[in-house]
Amino acid sequence: ELQDKAYEAVELARKSGKIKKGTNEVTKCIERDIAKLVVVADNINPKEVIMHIEPLCKEKGIPYVLVENKDDLGAAAGLPVGSSTVAVIKEGDASSIIKDIKVKLSK
Repeated sequence: ELQDKAYEAVELARKSGKIKKGTNEVTKCIERDIAKLVVVADNINPKEVIMHIEPLCKEKGIPYVLVENKDDLGAAAGLPVGSSTVAVIKEGDASSIIKDIKVKLSK
């Protein structure tokens, strides 16, 4: 259920807000404290590519959701290919979903 919300948040933010795609861009967003939500695909090889993202999010207090499939994440981000990571920078219409995700993550 959290996965579906994450995909939905990415999709809405893409249409009405702003997102960044790809590990390097997302890492920069986290470091600059501008990411509102970070979504990471679990089926990435090698895992080392995305290993730093979760601890970085925890350190900065940014909500982090792990989803199963990079292709679904890429599709939600409006890409014809898979995406390892997506950061929502401006929530747009996704703000209520992101609030929901934060509540679920804090439990």
